[in-house]
Amino acid sequence: MASENFVQPGHSRFDGHYDHWSMLVENFLRSKEYWTVVVSGVAELAEGVVLTDAQKVELEGKKLKDLKAKNYLFQAIDRSILGSILCKETSKQIWDSMKKKYEGIAKAKRAQLQALRGDFETLHMKSGESVSDYFSRTMSIANKMRIHGDKMADATIIEKILRSMTTKFNYVVCSIKESKDTDSMSIDELQSSLLVHEQKMNRQDKEEQALQALASKGGQERGRGRGRGGNDG
Repeated sequence: MASENFVQPGHSRFDGHYDHWSMLVENFLRSKEYWTVVVSGVAELAEGVVLTDAQKVELEGKKLKDLKAKNYLFQAIDRSILGSILCKETSKQIWDSMKKKYEGIAKAKRAQLQALRGDFETLHMKSGESVSDYFSRTMSIANKMRIHGDKMADATIIEKILRSMTTKFNYVVCSIKESKDTDSMSIDELQSSLLVHEQKMNRQDKEEQALQALASKGGQERGRGRGRGGNDG
């Protein structure tokens, strides 16, 4: 039909994510009633077989559906991949070729994503680890998950970081949760807040260490003074 539009929005064009692509394409082909011919193909007639007029009409209908399905698949596959499947004569051959090429890759990606999700769930800040280093570790895993298809929102990463900091950050974590909307907060904003708190704690630690060193030095000097006084007596 002249009004039929094969070209769908860009998200149905194959982009390397086979599971997502195949789901979209299958759904579209089902909606157009082409899916049966993609799955079953068009049977080749044995030599000498004579068809009735009704069978001829049915066969021509299947061939037309196959042609339309093939046309859509060509438009849903990137040019760099098309070169390897242009020799395929039917929509079934094209579909089976794509499945053979990319379904195994998709399974491997799913397995890797599951492993990354496990790493993300068990992630915690180490004792003595800096804020910058912990953010770097967290974002490394989160970005790998996104590359493998996880649509993780920044808010999920922020919540994970806030609940996995070491206990010395409890005060600032509570303060952030009470004073800010973590759903609209950016990861950079969170890191900035935690860095300021970390710098403050580091200054306090240095001041305490300096005071302790002075107190220790003063005690040692008083001890030496008492020792000299005792000898004089």
